[in-house]
Amino acid sequence: MDNRQKVFSNLIWRFMERFGSQAVSFVVSIVLARLLEPELYGSVALVLVITSILQVFVDSGMATALIQKKDTDDLDFSSVFYFNLAFCLLLYTGLFLAAPLLGRLYGDASLTPVIRVLGLTIVVSGVKNVQQAYVARTMQFRRFFFATLGGTVFSAAVGISMAYLGYGIWALVMQQLLNAAVNTAILWLTVDWKPRRCFSLKRLKGLVTYGWKILVSALLDTAYLKLYQLVVGLKYTSSDLAFYNKGDQYPNLLVENINSSIDSVLLPVLSAEQDKREQVREMTRRAVKTSTYLMFPMMAGLAVCAQPFVRLLLTEKWLPSVPYMQIFCLMYAFYPLHTANLNAVKAMGRSDIFLKLEITKKLISTVLLVASVNLGVYAIALGQLISCLIAAVINAWPNRRLLGYSLLEQLRDVLPALMLSGIMGGAVWSLSFLGLPDLPLLAAQVCAGALIYAGLSLAFRLDSFEYLLGAVRRRRSR
Repeated sequence: MDNRQKVFSNLIWRFMERFGSQAVSFVVSIVLARLLEPELYGSVALVLVITSILQVFVDSGMATALIQKKDTDDLDFSSVFYFNLAFCLLLYTGLFLAAPLLGRLYGDASLTPVIRVLGLTIVVSGVKNVQQAYVARTMQFRRFFFATLGGTVFSAAVGISMAYLGYGIWALVMQQLLNAAVNTAILWLTVDWKPRRCFSLKRLKGLVTYGWKILVSALLDTAYLKLYQLVVGLKYTSSDLAFYNKGDQYPNLLVENINSSIDSVLLPVLSAEQDKREQVREMTRRAVKTSTYLMFPMMAGLAVCAQPFVRLLLTEKWLPSVPYMQIFCLMYAFYPLHTANLNAVKAMGRSDIFLKLEITKKLISTVLLVASVNLGVYAIALGQLISCLIAAVINAWPNRRLLGYSLLEQLRDVLPALMLSGIMGGAVWSLSFLGLPDLPLLAAQVCAGALIYAGLSLAFRLDSFEYLLGAVRRRRSR
């Protein structure tokens, strides 16, 4: 199998994994949203602010270093595994002891046991993290498919059952914890790598030299994203936070299918070719063109269909989340640009540039957050959108020198998909004036959007459309 076929095969497995798990999560979120009140979602979201930030210490830095390093072996993987596990136990101990204080900070002492139970996901991730890095490094992405889908389906069944039985917030808590635990168990059963009885402090230090900058960058990024939720949750109400998060959830589900699939496959592939500048440039360009071709119409379609979508699936009690959903659709549409550019920087071994980019972006974002915090939750979301657009420019800037792929070239590459998505979005939006009930309206909008976008792509012979069509044909002919 040549490199292009290997990339496409692994991308298909990764996409199937993300699509399968997100499809199940989508159904579960609808069922739970109809069964539970928005306030419960807001309470869990506040706890996840803390656990998500701690999770970064496990999921970032060292794992990326294992993937990026040219000659990684068992000693590297085992050293990182034991270090991660010990560090995760230390993090969880600190969180367990701090839980009562955090409960008082949030103004709800009943959150103390919730924090302690959800915090166990950190320990689970410490067990899983190196296995994930090994799968990515060796391009065995089909392993992720079975592990992720198994964890998602099992935890979904438990979460829905508990919600029906009246367990309230614990239905959400157990869904999160069991998802991580079952996912990890399946990976350990199916992946042939296991930690050896070996450890090298020298190897660990070498990986830390690269990885700490990625870790700090990821920590800044996660803390910044969770800071928005924390500010909304503390300054406004739990319901406001629930609507804000629900508006983010569904665009994010679509983004995870495309962007995460490309992200996880692209880094190891680019890292393997890091000495071939022109090849890395062409692969980055293809990633930009293809991922935006897929992402733009999805986000445009969801934005214009947001109101009937929410009213039909979540009921009218969630309608206040519609404006947030539309804002986040615009924001996530440009995420493929972030992913491709940042993966190129990491693959070229420039974690120093990566860290500088993150610091610059977060300083700008903080200024925008401070400026919008007293203007209302909608203003905070708009500030996040503006910050994301500025970040796209900043992320693209280094690759003008590293790869010879400038921001202007990138904009030219994505402009056709952006224009076709705008035309498609306008046509779909016009259907809302027909006065149809929500279900037939949503069905008509989805069908019309898909047909219009595919038809325009064929008529104008878009490069990304022909590339994807050719890739599918090549795979069928094998």
